[in-house]
Amino acid sequence: MALTVVTFEQYLYSRRSTIVSAERKPPLMAPKVQVGAILMKDWPGMKKLIGLESEPYSGQWTLLKSLDVSALDRKIHAAGWNFFFMATEVKAIFFGSLGAAKVQNALKRILEKVKQQHFNGLEVTAIVTRHFLGVPYVTVSAHSRHLQESCCLDTAAARQSLQRDAEWARA
Repeated sequence: MALTVVTFEQYLYSRRSTIVSAERKPPLMAPKVQVGAILMKDWPGMKKLIGLESEPYSGQWTLLKSLDVSALDRKIHAAGWNFFFMATEVKAIFFGSLGAAKVQNALKRILEKVKQQHFNGLEVTAIVTRHFLGVPYVTVSAHSRHLQESCCLDTAAARQSLQRDAEWARA
């Protein structure tokens, strides 16, 4: 069984045979997600707090731009907040080759799996392509993250209440 870890950018560069001509427009692509990408639930004050740019990803989730995870963690700690990493890994598998839409669909399934925990972040930790009996498949792995001011992780009920308040403020 072959094991290959590739970033989404590496995959795109390996697909150079699909050249876009003036007659044909490239398909709209989902925001680029690669290993190390951080998705955050959008809430009022988040952008002001950590001063980062983000782009909409799916529903209330945004994809943070630029910084790597350790730089983001340092920036959050400098602001007096904490960025928790949950040890439980969540995975989604899809058959076929690597593609932006398929990765986005896998991440939507992962977000649905962790929804009940009420965490406000997700870190993509692996995108691995493999073959089994000649059939290609991709495993997308992620870990929940949570951004909060307190140094002790809030309970699920407290996180749910805060998310409800943030949704109310957004409306």
